[in-house]
Amino acid sequence: MNDILDERYHVAEDAIYDAFFLILKEKELDKITVSDVIKKAGIVRSTFYNHYENIPDLVTAIEDRTIADIFSLMDTFHPQNDWDLCKSYYLTICEYTMTNPFLANLFQNPREDAFFEKTVTMFHRYVKKVTQNTASSHHSKEELSYMIACSIGSTIGVLHKWAKDNFQDTPDYVANILTKTFISGMLPNIL
Repeated sequence: MNDILDERYHVAEDAIYDAFFLILKEKELDKITVSDVIKKAGIVRSTFYNHYENIPDLVTAIEDRTIADIFSLMDTFHPQNDWDLCKSYYLTICEYTMTNPFLANLFQNPREDAFFEKTVTMFHRYVKKVTQNTASSHHSKEELSYMIACSIGSTIGVLHKWAKDNFQDTPDYVANILTKTFISGMLPNIL
């Protein structure tokens, strides 16, 4: 019986997410209402409220899921001077960005919000952790911190331009650009 309830809960949650993502393509984030979501998801209001308190609560859950997904992708990446490994990592990030309507919308219409702050902070901690054992001693921690920020900023900038251009270029093309930038720009400075 609990398996059936768990399955129903997850099916309803997925319907809410899918509906939210579809509406996000039609409306600005701050204009989306609970009524919009329940109509699009084909659920009753109480089902929505069994999952989320309100739209900001839903957005926070989507942000957390997106950050967890990105971190899972990052956790499989261990930078080294290997074109295929770097490209595979960036290709995965590009494909995820393209298929996650929430993330694509954020890159198309950037705004000051907690999600970007959380994401950039997470990227910075991750890169710092990964590079702390490989970083050469000819850079201070402060210099390395700025280099990490530069690498993150350039990646976000490329993804923003790509999203603003409605993903006209292929993920492979964008991954090549990001890989070239990382291997020729960031990597030599941290090894």
